[in-house]
Amino acid sequence: RPAAAGVPGPAQAQAPGAARFVLVLLRGGMDGRAAVPPHGDPHYRRVRASLALPGPHERDGLHDLDGHFGLHPALGPLGPLWDRGELALLPATALPYRGRSHFDAQDLLENGTATPHGAAEGWLNRALVAHGGAPAAMSFGSALPLVLQGPAPVASVDPGRDSSPPDGFVDQVAALYGDDPVLGPALAQGIAARAQVEASREAAPGDAAMAGMSAQGAGRRSARTAAALGTAGRVMGAPDGPRVAVIDSTGWDTHATQGLTNGRLARQLSTLAAGLTALRTGLGPAWDQTVVLVVSEFGRTAAPNGTRGTDHGTASMSLALGGAVQGGRALGHWPGLAPRHLHEGRDLAPALDLRAVFKGVLRDHMGLDEAVLAETVFPGSGAVAPLETLVRA
Repeated sequence: RPAAAGVPGPAQAQAPGAARFVLVLLRGGMDGRAAVPPHGDPHYRRVRASLALPGPHERDGLHDLDGHFGLHPALGPLGPLWDRGELALLPATALPYRGRSHFDAQDLLENGTATPHGAAEGWLNRALVAHGGAPAAMSFGSALPLVLQGPAPVASVDPGRDSSPPDGFVDQVAALYGDDPVLGPALAQGIAARAQVEASREAAPGDAAMAGMSAQGAGRRSARTAAALGTAGRVMGAPDGPRVAVIDSTGWDTHATQGLTNGRLARQLSTLAAGLTALRTGLGPAWDQTVVLVVSEFGRTAAPNGTRGTDHGTASMSLALGGAVQGGRALGHWPGLAPRHLHEGRDLAPALDLRAVFKGVLRDHMGLDEAVLAETVFPGSGAVAPLETLVRA
């Protein structure tokens, strides 16, 4: 990819083990037509009706990217990443599932098979096993998500928790269980992860203010997401930090009062943009070796419902960010919003299998063999080819 004027060209070849991968799960079904409106589609304003955003040159208007797609004003801070070629759009992404159940779709998103509950462990854990247990991985959230569950050891921390154990408690537990063949290594890993998070807080104490965004109306859940992303960046940016991370973000189920530029969804998007910006800052030079995927279990209906929101849909918009991303463009096919092209007459039609996106990153960025991806990481997916050219050569 030729560098834009005044923009550095692609990063130098990565050192072994330098690649970072961050997976951000937006749970609830993010409205991709709101986050990244296809304002150049001739049917956009008619279909979106009261949820159509003002144009690029209007007050509170969307941020134009390429004449066809734009960013919601709340995602405006990501615009410079597009200009630098570090943000790619993946329109009309979907899973091999056409139901609209949050539970089934999220399970499918994480287990990596073609059916809900098709595996008891997550595809990213299987990828770690295929890597020989390395690189180190960490979950940032209140629980370990399915996508990281499995035989490969991973760490899990909740950077949003304010409480701390009493002085000396951790040392006492370590003395009690340190020699246990099962609990000892797990405890040591947990203590190490906790130390990394604490060190990251000391390195950037001002970022704690991000957790206070709820006082400004952002909402506690979205503020926790922003804080988790900032912490993940600082921890992963350290020389001994994990190379793989998963961040959970909830609250994207906008059935009612979704709003335009100052409603509930706008607040979610604003804190997501703040978190992704903090992630990039925390990673520092490691950003050049990083791929971030932002995905949701499904999209939402093309048209608004009767309660000024949107209902469960099919295809969504996914984002790829990072210095290792070949961005500044949309990849894949845009099926359009014409009535005859909508899935079941109501949803954006699926055009890109999310497994192809995951495979492309794991093969071209993390170095996994394509046959292993088709047979082990995403079993039975031989017909789904990895997405090409998402990652810089």
